[in-house]
Amino acid sequence: MLAQWDCLLKNLGEWHGSFSRLSPQGTLLEDTPTIVSFEGLNENQTIRQIVRHYHPSQNTPVDEKVLEYSSLGRGIMLFENGGFSQGSIQLAPYSEFGAELGLIEGDRRLRLVQLFNQDHQLNRITLIRERRSGTTAPERPPLQLEDLLGEWQGEATTLDTSWQDTSYPTTLKLYREGDRLVQSIAFTSRGQNQTLISSAQINGSQLWFDQGKVPVQVLLLADGATCTCPLQIQPGQAMFLEMGWLLQPTLRQRLIRSYNSRGEWVSLTLVTEQKVR
Repeated sequence: MLAQWDCLLKNLGEWHGSFSRLSPQGTLLEDTPTIVSFEGLNENQTIRQIVRHYHPSQNTPVDEKVLEYSSLGRGIMLFENGGFSQGSIQLAPYSEFGAELGLIEGDRRLRLVQLFNQDHQLNRITLIRERRSGTTAPERPPLQLEDLLGEWQGEATTLDTSWQDTSYPTTLKLYREGDRLVQSIAFTSRGQNQTLISSAQINGSQLWFDQGKVPVQVLLLADGATCTCPLQIQPGQAMFLEMGWLLQPTLRQRLIRSYNSRGEWVSLTLVTEQKVR
């Protein structure tokens, strides 16, 4: 397996896109053009990152941030394809909480930021759609529920915070029953086959999984993206933050950042799945 720093180098380059700020219900509030560059220095032992925000009608940046680093913090983890997540490592009382999840496919990159306020209510979502400079890689269409219906078979790899990795097969089935979506997830954990079944209320581009101890919302977004997280974090309950990306009509990836019942970040999972029916 590649070293974490080498995985980060998959993000090198200049990425043109936009930061789309969304309400907790997925309503677009603001769209800001951006250029984010990652440059390797000292034979790629150091990375210089420059983030420029632009006014929609101007070519000069209204804000610029320059960062240089030669090591990775405790809150970030990456996969060999350049996919990553960085964010809070511990849920704490009266403090903000959140994470960023990102995936790369060819000359496009998709990132999602989920932020919770001091009361641990979902406060802000930012969807970041980017393409590599000098390319014309097209954006995917906005995701529709029908794009997800069917059976998906895939492979999941979980990295825990001690850097141990585990891979296992997965099966995801999604189908409609009236005004609800039924989801069946089958996987193997510690040598045991498990199946989890849940259902969600369908409300346009919002899916509300309202039957568990921690209700979870899924938003269907632009560029084939999904945003999955609770609207309210419940202390003492395990939880996860997830981003999905429909790369092709029959190919999807998901990143899942998991926390235990003590609010500790415990793992990051990458799922790559193919629609088989």
